[in-house]
Amino acid sequence: MPIPEFIVQIREKIGHDPLWLPAVAAIVLRDSADQSAWAVPEVLLVRRADNGEWTPITGIADPGEQPHDAAVREVREETGIEATPAALLGAGAHGPVVHANGDQASYMSVQLRLDPVDPAAEPVVGDDESVEVGWFPISRMPVTDPKWRLVIADAAAQRRHPASFTPRMGFSKR
Repeated sequence: MPIPEFIVQIREKIGHDPLWLPAVAAIVLRDSADQSAWAVPEVLLVRRADNGEWTPITGIADPGEQPHDAAVREVREETGIEATPAALLGAGAHGPVVHANGDQASYMSVQLRLDPVDPAAEPVVGDDESVEVGWFPISRMPVTDPKWRLVIADAAAQRRHPASFTPRMGFSKR
């Protein structure tokens, strides 16, 4: 997985010591091709190269980069899909995490819902961070991590009832 250059430079100075990083999670939803009354939105997911898990698109914000810009960039880089920010879903701390190379990190993750510019566009694997990408009905998505299932459910709830949605603070219950 490519490590941003600014982190490579920091790691040259601090080694594997803990690092606090700004992160984003981009939940991209589109209407289902099934137009029945029971249709649910589809979510854009990636199957990660490092652990094989299906997740929303995630990434690290570059220095000075706004979270919504980082989310748009990560979606484009990882899937080729052009998307626009639609809503703030929440923010929460994640970690500490020890990566396979020994690097220790904790992340402040901002979760955003994005809309695809072209809902009919099909994603492609855009870099070596993922081995598969695709659209999945949220009722049958292959995501197993409860944290990501909750964030995706938040995105669907916010999309359906934006006026009554309250962004989630943290990854625990409201």
